Amino acid sequence: MMTEELRPLAGRSLFASSFALALLASTMLTSTVARADDDGVHFRPGHLLVSRTAYDNKAATITAGITQLPPNCVAPNCVTATANGTYPMVFNNVLVDGSFGITAKIMLDELRLNGQPVRSLEVPNSAERGISANKDQLVTSFPSKSELALNLSLDRRTVSFMGYLAPVDAIDVSNSNTPDVVDPTNPVTSSYSRVIAEVDENGHFRFTKTNAYSGNNGRAAILNDQHGANVFYTVGNAGNGGNPQPNGIIVGAGAQIMTEAHVPLAQQPDPGLPTPVGSFNITQLGLKADKVGKDTNFRGLTVFNNVIYVTKGSGGNGVNTVYFIDTSGFDANGKPLACPNGAGVPSASASLPITPIVYNASQLQTLGVTPYNMCVLKGFPTNLAKTATTFPFGIWFANAKTLYVADEGNGIATYDASSKTYTAAAAQTSAGLQKWVFNDATGSWTLAYTLQAGLDLGMPYTVQGYPTGNNAATNLPWSPATDGLRNITGRVNRDGTVAIWATTSTVSGSGDQGADPNKLVMITDQLAATTLPTNEKFVTVRSAGFAEALRGVSFTPGTDFDHDEADARGSCGHDHHADDCRDAD
Repeated sequence: MMTEELRPLAGRSLFASSFALALLASTMLTSTVARADDDGVHFRPGHLLVSRTAYDNKAATITAGITQLPPNCVAPNCVTATANGTYPMVFNNVLVDGSFGITAKIMLDELRLNGQPVRSLEVPNSAERGISANKDQLVTSFPSKSELALNLSLDRRTVSFMGYLAPVDAIDVSNSNTPDVVDPTNPVTSSYSRVIAEVDENGHFRFTKTNAYSGNNGRAAILNDQHGANVFYTVGNAGNGGNPQPNGIIVGAGAQIMTEAHVPLAQQPDPGLPTPVGSFNITQLGLKADKVGKDTNFRGLTVFNNVIYVTKGSGGNGVNTVYFIDTSGFDANGKPLACPNGAGVPSASASLPITPIVYNASQLQTLGVTPYNMCVLKGFPTNLAKTATTFPFGIWFANAKTLYVADEGNGIATYDASSKTYTAAAAQTSAGLQKWVFNDATGSWTLAYTLQAGLDLGMPYTVQGYPTGNNAATNLPWSPATDGLRNITGRVNRDGTVAIWATTSTVSGSGDQGADPNKLVMITDQLAATTLPTNEKFVTVRSAGFAEALRGVSFTPGTDFDHDEADARGSCGHDHHADDCRDAD
């Protein structure tokens, strides 16, 4: 397997020469960990930034047969833990507690474009000396696979992501309420603020609290810091209780907007009720309404040409597809001008929103957040999620007519012992990296092809220290296999190619597949190609270790390929080493 991962891309010199060194060095990344208050932290523009979470792996965190889940549960919502806190067996507890998760610290790994590690910055957390409960801090829920997407701000000066204001090793935080939006039917009774974090070139953090995503999680955030706006766009999901959902759950899902905070978390005022910036309902497509508030269970997020794009790829409600927020207004029937029938393309004069939707509170319980101001991007699927065969996650525009969409895969862990293959994963045709091109004649997007070569979908791989054999709780192998892709980023090269980096999703016999060690992969694609090239394949540039998972990927703060040509494209500005420049050739 190692020789396959190190094989250069056919006909490509980009990045290939340093892969062996990069992969060997990646195992040493944790030895160069910096703290947020350390002097001398400086991310180099043009490098990669990857979010990594590391589980604490303390057996005593949970006691099998004794610990009640969720914490402080109220009958009849109580179950007894079946496994202690030892990784990865601890995540078998999700089989009895559907809300199960444990918070963990977040690491931001700076990598050269070939995957060679540079440094790692630890996000402030309660496990660090001097971080008391009233200090700025942030954690993620370790097995929550949809968390920790990374996005450069619109002026490229910071990178943003989301997490929780909670200590390390807290249980079931990802399904907790937020302080101002409490659902009495939620089996998880605790309350924790969701928090947006941003980090700049010097490793300095700033945090902003929100009451959005109560009962579930925030997934991605982008700071609009152009022209004095200073607002975040975020996506996520809300709700972990029964029907009817409280109003705060309904307005706190999906696409949100909030003002960037400029003081520490402890000094921030109560952020109040959530403030939605986008809303969609499948009735816009002529489909029968489903559960209120669940059509906007969004995961991926990007901004391109002054338009906010999001994806939905999970859950049984709504439509798994790509959406955009329409800011061009409404027709005489109150429907978005860009998509009166639910699907369309953005207006050429689109502008970014800077204020929330002014919604009709009296209609929340029946219609959700109205008016509906979102559209399915024309050409993308419009069939119901319950019949979906595609599972969109991260998205990246190479240009106005080329869009790459990461498909996570179906997550089905059917396993054939004779072929040693997760058969459902291996048989997928849409999982991986989808390339969509815009058709001027039809005015819609068309799927050109899906890149899968080198991902080895459904083929188990080994992780040092990971259990072998089958998980007795699922009777399936512990060894994970790649199922598809989650978060992505990319850049256009001068030779007419694009380079794209992505974190992988997995299938396995783990109680929670989100806890599997996964990979960072990259591929080079011919930008102009509209049929699948024969010589392109993914290579692994970084692998998560035992009790680790890789989540988001972006470029480092300060990276601007459009305006900083000398630094970003390899002309060797004063802040670059020679090998950095070779990476970008």
